[in-house]
Amino acid sequence: MKLLLSLDRTLAKFETVLLVVFLGTMVVLAFVQVLLRNVFGTGLIWGDTLVRHMVLWTGFIGGGLAAFEGRHISIDALTKFLSPRMRTAAGIATSLFATVVCYFLTAASWTFLKGEMEAGGDFILGLPGWVAMVIIPFGYALIMIHFALKVIEQAADLLQPKKAEGR
Repeated sequence: MKLLLSLDRTLAKFETVLLVVFLGTMVVLAFVQVLLRNVFGTGLIWGDTLVRHMVLWTGFIGGGLAAFEGRHISIDALTKFLSPRMRTAAGIATSLFATVVCYFLTAASWTFLKGEMEAGGDFILGLPGWVAMVIIPFGYALIMIHFALKVIEQAADLLQPKKAEGR
């Protein structure tokens, strides 16, 4: 169990580093584009396209981090009235449902990516178009992994014997 939790935390740290790199790159690239256009009357042909796709990558990686932190969209109005054990059971059910949904989204986006690979086309700087889209199946898989690990973590909490009060 500790190995899985350690893997989850390590993955989240890697995602955080990627987010910092992507956000920093997007800010610098957008600034350079504005500077080149307003001062020199030119720009990077591929700059805007890269920033748009980096937003997509940032969204999926951020979604993985949100799943890790348990900060995905949730409505907790009803769970506030549940006992702690029932709240944990509800958390297991919702995380399991999210895992299944992300599995199907991963499979569908993998089919989409294969279609992009067959279709060809360029992204930027001679890279094939599918390179920019590879984040879609991997992003859903990343979110699915975090939700699945949440299910395991919550199930372990639910199965632990209740500690005696006041000891």
